[in-house]
Amino acid sequence: MVPAVNQIETHPFYQRTEDQLFLEENGVQTESWASFAEGRNSLFSNKILEQIGKKYNKSVAQVVLRWLVQRNVVVIPKSVRKERLIENIDVFNFELTFEDMAAIQTMDTKESLFFSHRDPAIIKWFSKMAVK
Repeated sequence: MVPAVNQIETHPFYQRTEDQLFLEENGVQTESWASFAEGRNSLFSNKILEQIGKKYNKSVAQVVLRWLVQRNVVVIPKSVRKERLIENIDVFNFELTFEDMAAIQTMDTKESLFFSHRDPAIIKWFSKMAVK
């Protein structure tokens, strides 16, 4: 049975473009996990994202969310702070340009910030988790 959605690590440092294309070709919607890379790699003070944000009077978080939306990636950012919830939904009144999207594309390291998906020990650990 083909899943309807696949939640995978997707953020500016690990963009998963090829994976998203594969999923789309098979009728599966990509959903972002760790959209903000959990703040790793100094995401919230990244110069590229800050410059784009200044152009639209938006925060780095809003730029990242808009970037995901424009890529047709489902995103459900979590927050317990009301002001952040309001900020996170305020991404539908601007659009990133081709140049903005290309600048963000240069940030892709093509590697997880959390673990190696090709490490046999990690794969064994995940398979044990799935059995429980």
